Parts: sequence; structure tokens; C-alpha cells
Amino acid sequence: MDIKQSRPWWLDYDQHTSHVEPLVGLTRIEAKNLLDSHGSNTLRANQSTALVLQFIAKFKNPLVVVLLIASFVSAFTGEVTNFAIISAIVLMSVMLDFVQEFRANQAADKLRQSVSVRAQVIREGVSLDISILDVVPGDIALISSGDLIPADSFVLEVKDLLVNQSLLTGESFPVEKRPVSLPETAIQLQDAANAVFMGTSVVGGSARILVVKTGMNTAIGDIAQSLDKPSQATSFELGAHRFGMMIMSVTIILVLFVLLVNAWFHKPWLESFLFAVALAVGLTPELLPMVVSITLSRGALRLAKLGMIVKRQSAIQDLGSMSVFCTDKTGTLTQAKIQLDQSVNAFGFLDDHARYYAFLNSYFQSGLRNPLDEAILESNPLDTGGWTKIDEIAFDFDRRCVSVLIDNGVQRFLVVKGAAQEIVNLCKCNVVNNAAKEMTVFDRESIQAYYHSLEANGMRVLGVAYKEIDRLRTSVEIHDEVELKLLGFLAFLDPPKETAALALRQLQSLGVDIKVVTGDSELVTQHVCQQLGLEVNGVLLGREIALLDDISLRRHVNGSNLFCRVNPAQKLRIINAIKANGQVVGFLGDGINDAPSLHAADVGISVHSAVDVAKAAADMILLRQDLSAVYVGVLEGRRTFGNIMKYIMMGTSSNFGNMFSMAGASLFLPFLPMLPTQILLNNILYDISEIPIPLDEVDAIETATPKILDLNFIRNFMLVIGPVSSVFDFLTFYILLNIFNADEKLFQTGWFIESLCTQVLVIFVIRTRGSPFKSRPNPILTITSLLVVLIAIVLPLSPVGQYFGFVSPTLQFYEMLAVLVIFYLGLVQWMKHLFYRWLETRITVHAKLKTHMFN
Repeated sequence: MDIKQSRPWWLDYDQHTSHVEPLVGLTRIEAKNLLDSHGSNTLRANQSTALVLQFIAKFKNPLVVVLLIASFVSAFTGEVTNFAIISAIVLMSVMLDFVQEFRANQAADKLRQSVSVRAQVIREGVSLDISILDVVPGDIALISSGDLIPADSFVLEVKDLLVNQSLLTGESFPVEKRPVSLPETAIQLQDAANAVFMGTSVVGGSARILVVKTGMNTAIGDIAQSLDKPSQATSFELGAHRFGMMIMSVTIILVLFVLLVNAWFHKPWLESFLFAVALAVGLTPELLPMVVSITLSRGALRLAKLGMIVKRQSAIQDLGSMSVFCTDKTGTLTQAKIQLDQSVNAFGFLDDHARYYAFLNSYFQSGLRNPLDEAILESNPLDTGGWTKIDEIAFDFDRRCVSVLIDNGVQRFLVVKGAAQEIVNLCKCNVVNNAAKEMTVFDRESIQAYYHSLEANGMRVLGVAYKEIDRLRTSVEIHDEVELKLLGFLAFLDPPKETAALALRQLQSLGVDIKVVTGDSELVTQHVCQQLGLEVNGVLLGREIALLDDISLRRHVNGSNLFCRVNPAQKLRIINAIKANGQVVGFLGDGINDAPSLHAADVGISVHSAVDVAKAAADMILLRQDLSAVYVGVLEGRRTFGNIMKYIMMGTSSNFGNMFSMAGASLFLPFLPMLPTQILLNNILYDISEIPIPLDEVDAIETATPKILDLNFIRNFMLVIGPVSSVFDFLTFYILLNIFNADEKLFQTGWFIESLCTQVLVIFVIRTRGSPFKSRPNPILTITSLLVVLIAIVLPLSPVGQYFGFVSPTLQFYEMLAVLVIFYLGLVQWMKHLFYRWLETRITVHAKLKTHMFN
């Protein structure tokens, strides 16, 4: 890929680096001044918006704009009271939304910053750990395996630096970097052997680099790409969009109906228009974004206290909806305290030669050291003074091995270490008692049976092999990894975590299917699962996945819960296949190879100790590598979802019923059933009563199984409960007109009180599937709701009520109201009970039909 500029900056290597002191770096004052002049090191322009602009943005809602226009029209026509009331209510609603959402986002941002990608820089001779956003041109940064490159930079000092820059160039193999000047012909990014680029990652080695360009001035900024590639819409986001479209459709139909009816009866056009707009506002769940933001931010704060930092807030909901959880084995199911148990020759006899050469391989390799390398280096360290490293072939997930070319002054050896099966396949001979013997077919079968027996006992097994190389050779290639001599095997113990068994059972009790996705042997993985009590339903190996197309893989992932010896590309295919089957997928990983799968999963989870690439791709970060935190997160996600659903169900049942009644009343009433200002006041008081919903507790039945935002469920619930509200509204109309002989103002007053009381109090019935007397609401929700009901009752009796067109009802009206409300709540409870019984029957029948089809 060409960089569109006349002269690439990497050609000026000497000019930029000749006066640099790699051990000193910038002063703090210089760094601050450069940050002020160059801005934050980010690809997002205008990352923070001024508070005033954020507040103004709240007025972009079309309904808010129409209301403000309508209020100004009222003022122009002399309706000053209407203008003042409508403007005040709109401003109060917008302020309510803005303040609550701002506080929620501020809390969430602090949590996200605590796990943001960091960079290690040298300033004033001291190594500092800073946010990647604060890196500036002129900084000296330190990078090593697993790090993301913080900015476009020259390499100053390197130790076998290998970089994956496929994000920019499409090259699948790592590229070696070195501190050299380049010829004038090196004008393409692929030619920049002396430079590293923002967003790419280190797969091997380490280096000191000099930052040259940051933010939008980098190569990735020039080609208008971002490392944070947009993810596909999650199940919750898709459901929320469909819900919004449904509400919009219902609103448009009702508003047009009201306008046509009022025009047909020649009612005043301005009043009819304001009534229609107010009706639209009443139908719109305008507090839904605020309720979602507050609920998710509270969830993020609760999870932070439990050791899980949320980077993407909607991931909390996705975690609650998660039906399949994919996890690696090492460090999550096992303790990751790997210990070298034994070093044996090819036939299982104790022999230290395998450990000796494996130590040299681990010591000299420049790639990211895994726990097996650390265990090798910690076990009886060896003196490597007589050895020199000549070259290396870095580890990759296709070969599943790493090779180093080393020299002891007399001989030169290629030492290869990797997965037992891969190493044996590369060998021609096996070494026993320092003598090499060519392998027979019987030897291969015996060797294979032996290392399989080790794996079946839960040991992780590495093979170690070598061969002598001509001392004139200074480099090796992958094709040199043939005809090796097998030295033997290293067997490692990695005990299962004591907490993992309980956490797995807890997740399964919540209806979450557990799948283990690992590059390790199927025998080792099955042994660990057996110890943890995780039943193995089916095993799928990487080589089998390679033979399956995507459609076939979708069928196989349903019947398997162990995926072993898989490479990163196959992990990604597994995740996508499970998602394609309609499941909500979570994935836990911490390595370089896990980044694509973390990004593809509905909710990607990593750990605080993971490499930068994995943490950047994840939606959540565990501060401790413990599955119990995931279990708590799932519960929190479902609690969050339950509270969001309470608001949605309120808005699409009682609220919809009231607005439907209002539209229907306009057919037979010679006046408006409620003034526009009264509708808006009704709506704002109702919204105030709903603000504490994010604080509410959720019944255990709601957190027992995965939930998604199901539009069919919402619509059905609306069609069952909404008409109940309308029936009592029309009953109220009849009583007001025929018993109390209500005029226009008394009718509007009476219905305002009745609609607000029923609409607010029904939350105590709708918030639970069971009896409202057994499920206790949050005290603040109770107090706020009762306070709003009290305001509805008292307001018409006060002088303030006159400004809204209210009159004082009689005592008999309030007695009638109490009876109506009690009967209304009782009927809603009964209809709700019937609805959930019908729903459970439908689910049971559907499950039986599905089982019958598959059998």
C-alpha cells in the first residue's frame, strides 16, 4: 500500500536519529508542550465535545423541535401561558435527560480510562507508564512482544524485532525491523524496514523507538482507518432499533388519525396540532436512552467493584444475553502455574538432554514467552555463556513450533521446540543414550502412544529436537525444519483451578453453554474437563475444522463443546459459526492470537495481564483471571436488561393504552380530551416516577436464562396490557360524562388524575412476573411513584393547577378514583398472569417440536 506523500519520512532516518539520546528522552515540560501543540495521540477527531454542545444536541429530537416551534406559535397567537408551560416542560425534560446521562457517562469514562492501552516511554532518563493518548513526537518508547505500536516511529535499538503490520499492508507474515538508513527507492510502506507504525503489533523481540508522528498524522490516519474497527450491531442494539421503528410507526398512525378526526370536526387547527404533537411525545419513550445509560453505568460501577472493568457499556447487556461462553483452558480453567514435571527421551526414560536444549531454545528466542517457556527457564537454570544466537524462526500457529540457530564455538545447531505431534512429524531419528537412531514405523507408534499417555494424564507435552547446521550458514528458513533428531519430551503440570469448577456450574445453571477453545491437545483438555466436572459432548480438532466449509462448521459447533489444536483463524471461524446459529457469544482470551476472536464475539473478555493487542480488542477486562467474575457479570447483565425491559414494557402498555384512549376520545368528544400542556405535564411527571428504575432489583426468574430484546414479546405484551388501560380509560370517560356531568375542564382534570395514577402505580405490577406483594421494589422507586401520584391528586386543588386548566374535583370523584385504580391494578395482574402462562406454554411446545425435529 502506497503512502500518498512526496517523500516518505522513513527515508530521513539519519536526520531524525543522529542527535537522539535513547536513554534520556524528553523532559516533562517538553512533553506537555508537544501534547498541547500536536494534540492527543488518537485517531478520533474531536473526541470530547463541549458540554454546551452536548446539551444542545439533546434538542435535535424532532418531537422536541416541533414542540418548541408550537410553543412559539402559541406565543405569537397570544397564548402566552401555553408558551411558558410547554417551554418549561420541554426544558425540564431535556435537562433531566442530559444531567442523568452526563453523570452516567462520566462514571463510565473513568472506568474505561483505568484499563486503556498504555505505553512505556523514557522521559528525563526515567521509564514511565503513560496512556497511549499522551505519547508525543520525540518520545522514546519501549516496545516488546504483545505490545501495540503507540505511534509511527523509527527503531533506534532492536533485539530480534518482529512486527505484524497486516493492518496496513495485508502481509500475513511478521516483518523484521532494524535501525538502518534506506535508499531513496524505499518509498512504499512495505520497504520501511527502519520504521514501525501505529496500530501494528509486536510479535517477537523488543526495541527502543523514536516517535515521529502521532494521531491523524500517522500512516493509519492518512489512509482513514482506525484500529477500532466498527463492530457488527449486537443483539441488544438490533432489538432497540427495531423497537424504535415500531414505536415510530404506531406514533405516526395515531397522530395522523387524530389530525384527520380533528380536521373533520373543524376543531381549532393550532390546538389540534399541539394536541397531536403532545400525543406523539406521550407515546415516545424519550427517557429510554437515559434509562439505558444510567442502568448500564451503574452496572459498570458494580462490576468494577467486583473486579471487571467495562470498556463498552452495551457489553453488559450482551453479557447478560450470552448463551454460549467460549474460553481458553490455560489460566482460566487451570491455575497457569505451570511446572516442569519431567524431561524424558523419546521412549519415556528420564533424560536431561531434552530439557537442556529446550532451555537454550527458550533463553535465546525473542518472541513472546509463554508460561511453558517461563517454567523451563525457572527449572534449574543453565549457564548459556558458551552459546551464541545466530538466527531464529519465530513461532507461528500453523507450524506450532519455534526454532533458534545457536553456536557454541565448535558446532552450530538448529534447536526446535513445539507441540509434541508437530515435532515428531519433523523428525527422522530419535536420540537415545547420545546415539541417533533412524525411526521405524514401530518407533513412531510407540513414541506417539507414550506422549499421548502423558496428555491423557493431564500433562502438557512439548517435543524437543535438533540437527547440526553448517557453521558457514548464518540464517535458517522454515524449510530447514526437516530431518531433525528427536531428543525427547518435556511434561508439564498445570492443575485445574479450585474456583473454576464452581464457576462453570454456576454459568451452566444460568443457561450458558460452555465451550473450550484451545490450541492444546484434546487429551489434556479432556482430562482437565473431567477434573472440573465439565461433561464433554463432542470434540472437534483443528485439522477437522480445516476440512469443513462454513455451513458444515455451523452444524458441527452445536454438537461439540471442546475445540482443540486450533489456530487463531479457526478460533475466529468457530466464533462466527456459533453466532451464525443465532447464539449470543462471549469469548475469553488473553494472547496475541485471541485478538480477532475477541473482536468478533458479541462480548470479548480479556484479563488485565493480557497483551495490549488482546486488551484493545476486548469489551471487558478482568482484574483477576477468575471465571467467577464472569458469572457475576452475567447476573449483572441480566439485572440490567431486566430494568431496561421494565421501562420499555411500561412505555408500550399503560402508556400506549392511555394515548390510544386519548386518540379514540377525540372521535366523540366535542372538545379535546386533554389539553396539550396537560399531556406534556402528565408525561414529564410519569417520566420522573420512572427515573429510579435503574436502581430496582430484578426477580431471580428474570436472571435464570439468557434474554434478548424480543420485539414479538414487547408487541404481544402491549396488545394484552394496553387494552386493559384503554378499557378503564373509557370507563372513566363514561363516569365523568354521565355520573358527574363533567364539562370540558372537569373532564380533562378527572382524566388527567386517573390516567397518571394508573400509569404510575401499574409499575408495581409490571415490574415482576409474580405477585407485586412478594417482590419488593427499590424504596426510592416506591417513594418517587407515590409522590408523583400525590402531586396528580393535589395539583388540581392548588392555585398552580389553574395555569394548566384544571378545576377542583369533588370528594366523590376521588372515592370513585380509588375504586377504579384498585380494580385496574387487579385486572392487570390477572391479565399479566395469563400472558406469562400462555408464553410458558408456547415456549414448552416450541422446545418439544424442536427436539422432535432433531430426533
